[in-house]
Amino acid sequence: MFTSAQLRAARAILKWSLVELSEKSSIGTSTLKRLEAADGMPNGHLSTFTKLIEVFAKAGVQFIGTPEDGPGVRLFNKD
Repeated sequence: MFTSAQLRAARAILKWSLVELSEKSSIGTSTLKRLEAADGMPNGHLSTFTKLIEVFAKAGVQFIGTPEDGPGVRLFNKD
């Protein structure tokens, strides 16, 4: 899992708009806005969170820590 702040940070580190993330993940922009606006851990379907983690991992972003302990994101070398 990840927090809303981690989701916003992951998108920011890649300089992706909501529309770009929506296109890459096949998740609607309204859903992404809701997830990013939540306080702490967003509510949603596990499949949505799994898809977002996969899309970001493919782009080189890793969610680190846990929502309760040191949540963050890291850009890594995919090579």
